[in-house]
Amino acid sequence: MKKLDFEYGQGLMEANLPDNTDVFIPGETIPDPPYLQNIEEATRKSILNPIGMPPIADSVKPGSKVTIVFPDRVKGGFQENSHRKTAIPIIVDELLKAGVNKKDIKLICSNGLHRKNTREEIKSLLGEKVFNEFWSFNQIVNHDSEDWDNLVDLGYDEMGNRVIMNKEVYDSDFAVLIGHALGNPYGGYSGGYKHCTTGITHWKSIAAHHVPHVMHRSDFTPVNNHSLMRQKFDSIGEHMEKCMSKKFFTCDAVLDTYQRQIAVFTGYAKEIQPLSWEVADKRTYIPWAEKKYDIMVFGMPQNFHYGNGMGTNPILMLQAISANIIRHKRVMKDNCVVICSSVCNGYFHDEEFPAYRALYELFQKDYHNILPDLEKYGEYFSNNREYIDKYRFNYGYHPYHAFSMISCGHIAEMNCAAIYIVGAIEPGYAREMGMKTRATFEEALKDAAKYVGPNPNILALPKTFKVASVHLGMKDEFVES
Repeated sequence: MKKLDFEYGQGLMEANLPDNTDVFIPGETIPDPPYLQNIEEATRKSILNPIGMPPIADSVKPGSKVTIVFPDRVKGGFQENSHRKTAIPIIVDELLKAGVNKKDIKLICSNGLHRKNTREEIKSLLGEKVFNEFWSFNQIVNHDSEDWDNLVDLGYDEMGNRVIMNKEVYDSDFAVLIGHALGNPYGGYSGGYKHCTTGITHWKSIAAHHVPHVMHRSDFTPVNNHSLMRQKFDSIGEHMEKCMSKKFFTCDAVLDTYQRQIAVFTGYAKEIQPLSWEVADKRTYIPWAEKKYDIMVFGMPQNFHYGNGMGTNPILMLQAISANIIRHKRVMKDNCVVICSSVCNGYFHDEEFPAYRALYELFQKDYHNILPDLEKYGEYFSNNREYIDKYRFNYGYHPYHAFSMISCGHIAEMNCAAIYIVGAIEPGYAREMGMKTRATFEEALKDAAKYVGPNPNILALPKTFKVASVHLGMKDEFVES
């Protein structure tokens, strides 16, 4: 038997799996491409030589108003030489050299519908130097998708998507996006137009793509860069640029498993997206599997990228399981089985996720059979003043965020014969979301035989939520991103 440890709550849970279980750990099973040794030099070179648009020195002048949009804590990057901490000081220096007044530079955290980042989180994302230079003068702010004094309605793009964006970015003379080309189940990669489309918009803009009729299409799973969702990202982003009469000055880093920079691309998002994806594909889309798998095994901690309670909040649990289906569908058989550890103790973290418990309870009503049945409540919840105020003033997720997660969660139901949660302290929460429960991995594996037979092909994914994931493909099959 193979002894493996999987994430579980604040620690690990041991599993004894058959000897023929295949194990994949990002960055270890298949090494990442080499990361940059001189990160600052490579970043500076990229910023000074933008692709598809003039350099900063030719784009601004004394009196220019500048906005710098940077990703929130959900995207990680707290290390000393992270992309934010490296790129932003270089860009600020170039702006000052070109005559821009420091007081005319505004840094905006692109938290979108995520909870706003605290003072200490902002400091950890930007570093002390940038933080100290701008925070005290109210030049570092979180985006607020409900602050209509700082939103501008741009109507509809060519695809019919509603476009409502941050007014300070719209009004600025020069708008910078600092992003990451890192594998993401929502449309292939973060960064590029996805960054501005989800990070500095209103929930009605996000409702154009994070919804069942977009996410439950065959072009969404397995993950790729050609889905309808990706097309919507690009369309909305380009519509923003058209209405602003300027291009985003985009600086995206391709990141490895441990969020180290592999490459940096700067310039016009439409032109740098395919270039950054080409490099990112070498780490992200991995043609590795020699057979398709009946069972996928992984573990879920209590606290990961969305925050404490993500691994216990039943809606977010199912979303996280779906994310792994989306990433790895190429190597999974139809109607596969998922076995996942979670303490599943009923902890919703109501402070951070204020709308989730109410939605979960709605799902228990007999007129709700599948998760998409809840979509009709999206606008109602998103106009709930209590939830909105918690998002705006008390570090809570926007109520519409729950609906995008529900849309994703249904993908696991669509593609799995069964989903087992092992180690649940309060198993009823998993069962009421349509999942099965067993005390151990071994018990779940034994029960799964009724779906997959006595000798299943098993894929084990330790560290799934501890490091940046990949998108697995078949070894002898070209994997198109």
